Amino acid sequence: MTRMLFTFIGGSGHFLPLVPVARTAVALGHIVAFACGPAMVATVEAAGLQAIQLGASGGSLPQRRPLRPLDAAREAQEFRDLFARQGAQNRVPHTVDLCLEWQPDVVICDETNFGGMVAAERLGLPYAVVLVMAAGSFVQTAGVEGALNELRAQYALPADPQLEMLHRYLVLSPFPPGFRDPAYPLPPTGHSIRPDAGLAVQEAPAWLSRLPAAPTVYFTLGTVFNMESGDLFSRALAGLRKLPVNVIVTIGNELDPAELGPQPANVHIERYVPQDLILPHCDVIVSHGGSGSVSGALRYGRPSVLIPMGADQPLNAARCQELGLAQVLDPIAATPEAVHTAVANVLSDPGYRQAAQRFRTEFAALPGPDHAVQLLEQLAVGKRPVVG
Repeated sequence: MTRMLFTFIGGSGHFLPLVPVARTAVALGHIVAFACGPAMVATVEAAGLQAIQLGASGGSLPQRRPLRPLDAAREAQEFRDLFARQGAQNRVPHTVDLCLEWQPDVVICDETNFGGMVAAERLGLPYAVVLVMAAGSFVQTAGVEGALNELRAQYALPADPQLEMLHRYLVLSPFPPGFRDPAYPLPPTGHSIRPDAGLAVQEAPAWLSRLPAAPTVYFTLGTVFNMESGDLFSRALAGLRKLPVNVIVTIGNELDPAELGPQPANVHIERYVPQDLILPHCDVIVSHGGSGSVSGALRYGRPSVLIPMGADQPLNAARCQELGLAQVLDPIAATPEAVHTAVANVLSDPGYRQAAQRFRTEFAALPGPDHAVQLLEQLAVGKRPVVG
């Protein structure tokens, strides 16, 4: 029996990739807890997992703000400030204190929880990293080295110019290997796993099984960027509802479906439904290109229309376009007509679905979360890198 402390920074997109491994560890008899910011405690507990709050503040829920043009330099700067500086600085002392109290055998961090990694290294604890960025290049190109080495120096850790801390012991990648940007391959400690479905603990809406016999399009802008989307929901929906398809829209718990006004009978708007309940019914996914949405589309072999807004989304979208998995639109310039045309093109061109089906096959061939738990057991006992 191993004591496994899972810890993440950010929202659901950073939490959900860890859930299949954590649930499997619990089922196999290990002791599991999640350390997270105050804003995510309820989400962790709703998933049936033990949550331990780190700190009394921080990690607030996203606030509404206007849609902004794509700007790679701005996104990299915001990532450095929020994750490599403020977030990491805040997390280290809280995580150190928790580890001294809870005594984990192994710590499992999402790949942006740099403070969790530094804390584990400071205490001499082995730790694993679960990737949450599908294309694999965002963290490596965001220029976080300076901020992280300043943080390391504060805790008497040696400089790490090559950022070996990000893959020192074990890296779990819940994405198909062929999707990752080949310029940024997995490290020797990297292991690809299949994130089995079944994350949902709620029941599917009754209408989902009674959809008319027509193609179904699922439209989501995630659980963070939905709050930064301006009128994008309205513009995209104006194009989608004119297609001869069923349209399923999830807008997030913070938004009110009434804001989108009356809709025709072929449109179903919900605040939140786990995508594992929706994706089996879909033919095309329209999304912001977040790693969770892209991963779900690949796992079920569904092509996409992507409207990236920030973070790693443009990199995921570019990779999808390169691999023939999606058409990509600009969030500012995307008119209802452009969305209508892009979805119609993806539905009518079998090449998109065939490309997506190839990745479903690749996903299915990967070992499942039970293999990840075996690797964590090995790391906890051996306390040395687990090479693939």
